[in-house]
Amino acid sequence: MDRKAWLEKIDEIVKSHPVVLFMKGTPEFPQCGFSQRAVAILQSYGVPFEAVNVLLDPELREAVKEYGNWPTYPQLYVNGELIGGSDIMAEMHASGELRELLAPFMPKED
Repeated sequence: MDRKAWLEKIDEIVKSHPVVLFMKGTPEFPQCGFSQRAVAILQSYGVPFEAVNVLLDPELREAVKEYGNWPTYPQLYVNGELIGGSDIMAEMHASGELRELLAPFMPKED
C-alpha cells in the first residue's frame, strides 16, 4: 500500500473507533516499554480500544507519524483527536484528565 492509501486507512480507523492506540506490538505482546505503559493505562480503565501494530509495515509506521504530525509511538486518539504518547497519557492519568476523557467509554458500574 502506498503512503496516500495508508493515510486514508489511518483516517478511517481513527474515525470509526472512539479510542485508538497506534503502538509497537499488540496489547498482548507490546514491543516497547512505552507501548506497554500505554496499554496498561488504558486497560486500567477497562476501556475497549482499537490497537494498531505499526511494526507490521514500514509505510504504515511512517504514515501514522505523518497523519498525526507526531514523531514517536505509541499514539493515542480519542474521538478522532490525537491525545499524545505514553508520557502525556501518564501525566493525564495522574491528574485525572484521562479518566474524564475516557469516562464515556468506561464500563458502567452497577
